[in-house]
Amino acid sequence: MKPDDSSLQSFELAAVERQAQDLLNRASAWGRFPTPVEDILSAAKLRVAPKEMFDAAAFLAFVKRKTVEAAQTLKSALSKVLGLYDANEQIIHIDDSVGASKQTFLKLHETGHHELPTHRKVFRLFQDCEQTLAPTVADQFEREANNFARYALFQGTAYKEMASDMPMAVKTPIALSKKFGASVYASAREFARTNHRACLLYILEPIQLLPGLPPYAEVRRIEASPSFAQQFGIPVAERIDVSHALGDLLPIGRKMTRPTQLLYSDRNGDTHECLGEAFKTPYNVLLLIYPTKALTGPMIAVPETYNGVA
Repeated sequence: MKPDDSSLQSFELAAVERQAQDLLNRASAWGRFPTPVEDILSAAKLRVAPKEMFDAAAFLAFVKRKTVEAAQTLKSALSKVLGLYDANEQIIHIDDSVGASKQTFLKLHETGHHELPTHRKVFRLFQDCEQTLAPTVADQFEREANNFARYALFQGTAYKEMASDMPMAVKTPIALSKKFGASVYASAREFARTNHRACLLYILEPIQLLPGLPPYAEVRRIEASPSFAQQFGIPVAERIDVSHALGDLLPIGRKMTRPTQLLYSDRNGDTHECLGEAFKTPYNVLLLIYPTKALTGPMIAVPETYNGVA
C-alpha cells in the first residue's frame, strides 16, 4: 500500500483549512463548478510555468536543490516529479503529460505550498542554498499541501454535503468528480472518508492477468468512512485475487461490477449484509462496500485482519 499522504493532527488540519478558506474567499470560488482553479491561482498571484520549462536546464537545477540526496537520486526522482513550486519566482511547474484532473490537483497542491506561510518561507530559504529539506519535514509539508488541495478542490464541506443527498453507489463519486473537476480517484477517496454513512473503499492498482497466476490487483489505498471504521475497523490487505472474499467484485473483462451481496462481520462478531460494487478506470479499480442491514448467524465472507484503527 502507498504510505499515508494526508493524515494531520486536528490543529494542523484546522490551520491548513483556514488558509485554503481564505484563498477561496479571495477568488470568489465558493459555489462555482467545476472549482475555478485558474481564478484561485490568480488570487494567489501564482503563474503556471510554460510547458517547455519543465525540461529546461534551469528547472533541472531547481529539482536538484529540492530533492533529498539529489546527487544520487536526481534521475529517478525527476521521473516521479509531477509538480514543483518556485517560491522566489512565484511560479509552479506542472507536468502536463498527466491528465487534466490530475493537473488540477497538482496546481492546488503547489498553491498550498505558496499559501501556507511556513512553507513559503522555508522553500525560499532552501532554494537559495544547497541544502535540502529533512525527509520528516518534507513529508509533513506534502501532507499539509495535499489537505490544502483537498479543501480547495472540494470547496470545504460542499462535496460532503452533496454526497450525503446522493445514492450510496460507486456512480456517485464518479458523477461528483465531473461536478468538481476532480479525478475519479480523488473524488472516490473524498466520498469514502467524509461520508456520514458506513462505507469502505478499496483503491486497487490495475488488474494483472499473468500466465500461470490467477487474476489479481495490488491494494493501493483503503479509505473508510468514520462510522465504518468505528463499527468494523479498517482491513489490512496487500492484494485481492479471485480467491479472495472480495474476488467476485473484480471487474475482469468489464468496466463495472453491479452491486453484489456479501456478508461482513463487525468488531463484535455480528454479521451484516452488505453490497459491494466496482468500477475500473484506466489507472485504478475502485471497490465500494457498504452495509445494508444487520444479520444474525455465522459470518461466511470477508475474513479480514483488522489493524484496530477507529
